[in-house]
Amino acid sequence: MKRIGSKMKRICFLIGLFCLTGLTAQEDEAAKEKALKASRNLTWEANNELSDQDFVGAEANYRRAISKSKDNAAAPYNLGNAYYENESYSEAFGRFKQAGETAAEKGGKHKAYHNMGNVFMKNKEYEKAVEAYKEALRNDPTDEETRYNLALAKEMLKKDQQNQNKDDNEDNKDNKDQKEKNQDQQNQGDDQENKENKQQNDQQKDQGDQGDQGDQQKEQNKKGEGDEKEEKQKQPEQGDQQQQKQPRPNQLSPQQIKNLLEAMQNEEKKVQEKIDAKKVQGVKRKNEKDW
Repeated sequence: MKRIGSKMKRICFLIGLFCLTGLTAQEDEAAKEKALKASRNLTWEANNELSDQDFVGAEANYRRAISKSKDNAAAPYNLGNAYYENESYSEAFGRFKQAGETAAEKGGKHKAYHNMGNVFMKNKEYEKAVEAYKEALRNDPTDEETRYNLALAKEMLKKDQQNQNKDDNEDNKDNKDQKEKNQDQQNQGDDQENKENKQQNDQQKDQGDQGDQGDQQKEQNKKGEGDEKEEKQKQPEQGDQQQQKQPRPNQLSPQQIKNLLEAMQNEEKKVQEKIDAKKVQGVKRKNEKDW
């Protein structure tokens, strides 16, 4: 009996807990429905204010509607349209993205991604616009406006890529021209520098040649001065020789002296011969016999 009673208590506890959980879920669902209804009412008021050109009031009610319920995709979508009309494309894109994530139906997602594509087109982000329109068509393939916008985005993307390639080619050409110009300027600078160096070397060489010529001239002058000095030194000797060659008054010349000496030697020879002759005649030979 005790075991059965204990088991029954556990069953009753679980039943009560289930009932309580069910009531809580119902209450939560009711609260969400109530919040969603309030959010939609605020959205309706914001739509009216926007129609009356009251952008400030409309923006405030749209924000209140979004804060009331996350399930109301119309509030961020309509606020995104309001921003788009005021050319606040960055804010508009954020609200369209929020609407696309919030929307439970494909129709709501289609409209959100379609308008995201429009924002990308305004910002000339054609590649992103193509992807946004494709996502919109995945949710509603029958929308011809989205299909037209996709074709337009592809065409704009193609032209943009062609222009980009053209700009790149022009930039490359400009860079090449500038590089060639810089190279030409550098070559001209090198040529000018080489020319100046050559002129300087030629000038230095001319100065060196002039210096060598000056040295040669100095050497020649020095040599000439030495020759002249030597010539001057030789002139007195030549004068003395001339003076020696010329006979002085009352003085025999060397040739006369030589002739006189020869004559004297001949006379002495003759005298000596006579003396020798007399000696020969005066000497008697004595014959002696050996017997």
